[in-house]
Amino acid sequence: MEIRGDFQTFFKYVSLNIMGMIGLSIYILADTLFIANGVGEVGLAALNLALPVFTVMSGIGLMLGIGGATWYTILKAQGKRQSATNVFNHALILGTILSGLILLLGLVGSDYLSHLLGADAETLPLTNSYLKVIMLFAPFVIFNNLLTGFIRNDQNPKLAMLGMLVGSLANILLDYLFIFSFDMGMLGAALATGATPIISIMILSIHFKSPKNSLTLQKITWKVRVFTKIASLGISAFITEISTGVVILVFNMVILSLAGNVGIAAYGIIANIAFVVVAIFTGMAQGIQPIVSYLFGQLKYDEMKKILRYGITFASLLTIIIYGTLTLGSDTLIGFFNRDNNLALTEIAQTGIYLYFIGFIFAGFNIIAIAYLSAIEQPRTAFWLSTLRSFVLIIPVIFLLSLLLDMTGVWLSFVVTEALTSSIVMWQLYVQQHRNWKETGVKVELDI
Repeated sequence: MEIRGDFQTFFKYVSLNIMGMIGLSIYILADTLFIANGVGEVGLAALNLALPVFTVMSGIGLMLGIGGATWYTILKAQGKRQSATNVFNHALILGTILSGLILLLGLVGSDYLSHLLGADAETLPLTNSYLKVIMLFAPFVIFNNLLTGFIRNDQNPKLAMLGMLVGSLANILLDYLFIFSFDMGMLGAALATGATPIISIMILSIHFKSPKNSLTLQKITWKVRVFTKIASLGISAFITEISTGVVILVFNMVILSLAGNVGIAAYGIIANIAFVVVAIFTGMAQGIQPIVSYLFGQLKYDEMKKILRYGITFASLLTIIIYGTLTLGSDTLIGFFNRDNNLALTEIAQTGIYLYFIGFIFAGFNIIAIAYLSAIEQPRTAFWLSTLRSFVLIIPVIFLLSLLLDMTGVWLSFVVTEALTSSIVMWQLYVQQHRNWKETGVKVELDI
């Protein structure tokens, strides 16, 4: 089936990926809910301290899955099937190397890493317990995202979505069993999170027996430039994913000085809800990527631009719905996480919801636009834009605004950062959209 640049194709890929990514993010949200009610405020703070490490693991999987699959799809569209197969096998090798390094770090360095992330005497035992276990499961977390990206690009978005959803539902069940039935606390939450991608991979493996499958394992000669190209095409997806972890890490440092562990627990609520919202826009970005990459390989530039317009319009509508839902239901939402009815926790979290989530008016647009640039073989532009919003702007902005406005400044720093990034992203899109592709030619150095 040929991929087209129409709304039907857009809606099929985007809707399936949004559902799948929501499912993928829900298992972290489920951890938060069960830990908040089964372990309490200290457990919630410990989970939030550990989350940046999980985002790095997930981001590596997305980098390999999105970067490798982008290249894979363009090569297939150009009829270069053996080169596409080589890319898939290089992605698998790189995933094995990186996941092995994280596993080793978890075995020998989780305690030191917990200290580095800001754990104190109260939160250290729980943070270390959670980190060590999820880092041992790094190969499954990374390969789940990697395979999801390739299978989606191998024209099987339904199975990719099913794998994420089934795994997430299993995680909720395992969270309940391990935390409440078996009384395993943070260890149980970590085991449930680690088991989830294993279940997803089992579902995804069905694709390799499907008539649709064109992904094959082959013995290859390693080429460093292929590893580098895969990483460069997927780096914006990696940066987008770990930006949540970086923001959490910096916010934790600032909030700890302003509001202590109660403030971190309140931010834990905000961060985990934000995980789901980011997943929605990441799902949209992943949904348009196979379409745009295929159309780019076929030199169908007008249809590429049409898909981008659909993405931006859909993202804007979703932002309005999400913000309205969160603000109207903030009391109920916070109550799910506040086992002890801590009034200070409620007050901090509610203000955070009202202010922080305004930033997604701009963040949704940024995520879609940067993914589009990566999909049309503009990895350098996508990389520096992702870096700008994730590191370069957010860190000085949060320190400056928190100094001037305390916790209000903390929440508004996300809004200001995303708004500033949007103005630069719009300029870059203008440059790309008015580029005369047919006269200048497309420099696609993709064959291997």
